[in-house]
Amino acid sequence: MAVWAIGDLQGCYAPTQRLLEKLRFDPAVDQLWFCGDLVNRGGESLETLRLVHSLRESARVVLGNHDLSLLAIAERDEAQQRRVNPDLQRVLFAPDRDELLGWLRGCPLLHVDRALGWMMVHAGLAPKWTTQMAEAHAAEVEQRLRGGNRHKLLRNMYGDKPAWSPGLRGVDRDRAIINVFTRMRYCTPRGRIAFEEKGAPGTQVAGLYPWYEVPGRAERDLKLVCGHWSTLGLFIGHGVHAIDTGAVWGGKLTALQLDTDELRIVQVPGRQLAEGERSRG
Repeated sequence: MAVWAIGDLQGCYAPTQRLLEKLRFDPAVDQLWFCGDLVNRGGESLETLRLVHSLRESARVVLGNHDLSLLAIAERDEAQQRRVNPDLQRVLFAPDRDELLGWLRGCPLLHVDRALGWMMVHAGLAPKWTTQMAEAHAAEVEQRLRGGNRHKLLRNMYGDKPAWSPGLRGVDRDRAIINVFTRMRYCTPRGRIAFEEKGAPGTQVAGLYPWYEVPGRAERDLKLVCGHWSTLGLFIGHGVHAIDTGAVWGGKLTALQLDTDELRIVQVPGRQLAEGERSRG
């Protein structure tokens, strides 16, 4: 048996298949953790979503910002859905879309396995959040996302404000929680996210820190694996294992084994870029 965490797929079906073959993944005994952003930009989002859905009995998936965006678009009328890129349209108008999107909507923002000693998010955690606080805040949004009033949540989740504060209520609170889990890279010591900063550490303006290096951050009792930040690349430090290595940008697709004390990383080449595309990996 092996437990593998895999970085952002973003519709890169062929690299995903290559990685599973290299891992010799056996769904009867092995388990996969996917760090979110299953869809968008890679050109094979429908195939990728179907693949992960087919493995759902042996997979754990957290929602990324692109996954939530797909769910939000699916709540709009057909004319609006036909304005999005062709990769997402293939999901939205697929015969099995309701099954796929219903399953995706049931995926969490945070996955915790205390027996294994790991937790998984797409992007990051607010500096003051303990593991227990993160679990509680994730559950708030997950409950609404799976409920009958999900339309309101998905319609109002877009926006960079407000910054997270324990006193927030309603749609502002939901938006702030979603932004932390799915869009965090840099923030201030008080936890205000700098959404415009997307480069590698060292390129950010003064006063901002990678979310995992903020002074005075909470101590957490589990190791953490995440994706989202392709320009960061493979990063291991401060109990954080960041494994988005830019597969969709011509980088690599990365798997990290979680059920071993050894640092075991397996990679395959990511999507081959079309002429005129530029890597952001």
